[in-house]
Amino acid sequence: MLTVEKLCAAYGRITVLHDVDLRVETGEIVALVGSNGAGKTTLLRTLSGVQPAASGRILFEGAPIERTTAHARVAQGIAQSPEGRQVFGPLSVEDNLRLGAFRRRSPDRDTLAYVYEMFPVLAEKRRIAAMSLSGGQQQMLAIGRALMAAPKLLLLDEPSLGLAPLLVDQILGAVVKLKAEGITVLLVEQNASAALAIADRGYVLETGRVVLEGRGADLLADPKVKEAYLGL
Repeated sequence: MLTVEKLCAAYGRITVLHDVDLRVETGEIVALVGSNGAGKTTLLRTLSGVQPAASGRILFEGAPIERTTAHARVAQGIAQSPEGRQVFGPLSVEDNLRLGAFRRRSPDRDTLAYVYEMFPVLAEKRRIAAMSLSGGQQQMLAIGRALMAAPKLLLLDEPSLGLAPLLVDQILGAVVKLKAEGITVLLVEQNASAALAIADRGYVLETGRVVLEGRGADLLADPKVKEAYLGL
């Protein structure tokens, strides 16, 4: 579904991603782990079109997209749930969700019902302002908003950030359910153990470079990963 070849990205003169190679097959959960500043968020932003690529190729379903706009990529089937949730606080929960469907021409009633089924608490609070939600509920809203675009590929950036362990389990459980329902997921997480535990495959990013890749279970058992990211 997604193939990344020799991808580089920069902020001004500072190169953040260095010749990144990565692939995501249809129906997979692929985890991208690494420490703060490794370039994980920049990679997702480059894949979604928010950050321009300096060089390299991004192929989605076989077609090059590295020069297409962010909104065109949404229309093609790529949606991102950003780090920090970035919900529209004064707007209602339902208005936030409907904004996620802005590129769709067909009615979004069925998708809205699907999101409410996935996250029932959002249905209960559909009329209240998003700023009134707890951190975990705002994360559900951010994921739900991305789902309103009916994506083929969902980019999730740090969905467990700042959440209590019980909520982390709930959010990552929802990710597993999304995979079971046919949505492909590229998951960025600092919580390496939780991410790799649910991932089919994973990549380890250090200072903008992929340094390890493999099956999620294999990376969990890798001594280097254990020492650097799992505290073992």
